[in-house]
This record gives sequence, C-alpha cells and structure tokens, in this order.
Amino acid sequence: MMLTVKNIGRMFAAMAMVAFAVVAQANAQQEVMSVVQDSTKMLVTKLQSEKQTYYENPQKFYGVMEGALQNLVDFERIAARVMGRYRREASDELKEKFVGVFKKSLFDAYGKALVESGEFKVNVLAATINPRDEGRASVDLEVISASGNKYPVIYSMYKNRDNKWLLENVIVNGVNIGLAFKDRFEQQVNVHNGDITKVVDSWSSRIEEGELTGEAK
Repeated sequence: MMLTVKNIGRMFAAMAMVAFAVVAQANAQQEVMSVVQDSTKMLVTKLQSEKQTYYENPQKFYGVMEGALQNLVDFERIAARVMGRYRREASDELKEKFVGVFKKSLFDAYGKALVESGEFKVNVLAATINPRDEGRASVDLEVISASGNKYPVIYSMYKNRDNKWLLENVIVNGVNIGLAFKDRFEQQVNVHNGDITKVVDSWSSRIEEGELTGEAK
C-alpha cells in the first residue's frame, strides 16, 4: 500500500488517539487512587484516635466515621442496591429511612470490628479502570491486622454526575458485601411476609465476624 500524505495523516491521528487514551486512563487511575488513599488515611487516623469514643459515646463515634467516609462512600446508592426490586414498593420516606438505618448498621458492624482489632494497616495497592466504562474502576487494598493476617479488599468505584469518584461496593476476602446485605434484605422480606416497613424497622446491624473476613463456616 502506498503511503500517501492522507494515509500518513490517518496513521498519526490513530496513534495520537491511542496515546491520548493511554494517558487519560493513567490519569484516571491516579485520580481514583488518590481519592481512596486520602480517604483511607483519614479513616484510619480517625479510628485510631477515637477508639475510646466508640465505647463512651457511640453517637459521636458514628459522626466521626460519617465525616471520614462522606466524601468516599455513596451510601444512598449502596442502600438502594441492597433493597433491590423491593425499593420500588417503598415510599420516599421509607427509602430515606433505610439509608440511615443501613448506614448505622455498617458503622456498627465494621466500626466495632476495626476498633476491637487492635492496630492495623491499610495499603492501597493499585487501581484498574474498567476498559468498557472509564467512569468505573476497581481499587485493590490490603488490610494487615496486628497479628500479621492479611485481608484482600476490593473497592468498586464509579464517577458520579459531578465527576467525583465514589465507592459503590466492597469485596472483603472474596465476600461481596453488597450482595451479602442484599441477600439479608431478601431473607428479612420473607421473614416479615413481604412487609418492607417491618424489614426496615427491624434491620439488624449484627453480623458475624466471619462475614467480615470471608471466614464464615
């Protein structure tokens, strides 16, 4: 094939597009990594400095956690997914109430686990942009306990309408936390004979330690 000026121009244009895509992806990876690193550092610092507050003033402790997580976690999105198809049956007031109840259940479960685990370290390892949707990414983390046990954690992130990276799901040691809570909601719907209001009102924050680490038998 003869290389005409037109063909050469197309080749350089294609190369430029590929180079731009690679640079854009690298920038997105660094951006989401920075968001997770900054939020994680703040959360760990707050947890370590407010451990006693958990026992003395739980409400204040929840406020501290919410402040550390509000710029990272999309609680409304996660709660909506937990409700699943039943969300269509719920009133706006009930949906809003479940967001608050669900958020508190997370703080109860994970706050307690982290506070009582002693010293721990969180390493943010790598970020991967979804090749099919550059507005989504996964971030690999590693939690190292005081005893040296290592737990792999994966954050599922998405970019919202304000171009801000937010967390929409977590996988801890192979356990998909979003799906685990969704299954629980489904079970509670069956227990309460389809009464969504009762499910929300009686939502339990108690989960076994094994569910947090994927070691449940």
